[in-house]
Amino acid sequence: MRIIPAIDIIEGKCVRLSKGDYNTKKIYNENPLEVAKSFEDHGINSLHLVDLDGAKSSHIVNYKILEQIASKTNLNVDFGGGLKSDKDLEIAFESGANQVTGGSIAVKDAEIFNNWIKKYGNDKIILGADAKNRKIAVSGWLEDSDKEIIPFIRNYERNGIKYVICTDISKDGMLQGPSFKLYEEILDETDNINLIASGGISKFDELPALAELGCEGVIIGKAIYENRISLKQLENYILTEGQV
Repeated sequence: MRIIPAIDIIEGKCVRLSKGDYNTKKIYNENPLEVAKSFEDHGINSLHLVDLDGAKSSHIVNYKILEQIASKTNLNVDFGGGLKSDKDLEIAFESGANQVTGGSIAVKDAEIFNNWIKKYGNDKIILGADAKNRKIAVSGWLEDSDKEIIPFIRNYERNGIKYVICTDISKDGMLQGPSFKLYEEILDETDNINLIASGGISKFDELPALAELGCEGVIIGKAIYENRISLKQLENYILTEGQV
């Protein structure tokens, strides 16, 4: 299972929110590149970079941060937040993203999102399935939709999607543990999805449990920044698991 630390960006700074609420913003570092380099120094090779300004304004905003991290580290960066148009996607890939995550766009404009899968391939496009009470939420989690999470994922699986990041919003940033039951259901109900768990990771012991379920990756945010899980622990896990 891949270890994927998260860097969320507001106004160029590394922040975390609780349950996606912008009013709970806490700044952890004013230099995201410094944070990214510290991950790389501990053997981590994947990064989840979220443009929270972009998520709110419905177009890519913090692509310069992406460019900086992509050019000055060897991290494989998956970038999301506010990607709504073909132009946004071009900017993200030109700025060095290895993959991009589409969440709101997959709900609001399935035609565009399906075209991205066809154009760039399912190794490059990740479905962001963010759920609140098992319904998909959009626009930086500021809006709810009527779409149930498992049929939503299954529909895109039929259209070729391979990677899915699933965040249970009620868990995100709360340090109370991830949605094991939801992830188990998703994996049971789909055939070939690489499921990346996100939200609520609070302690190291949860990582082997997610791996046991069959998650392909896990995104860890606040647990790292609040020193609940150390980078040394993650480095040892990566070495033990023989991750490349």
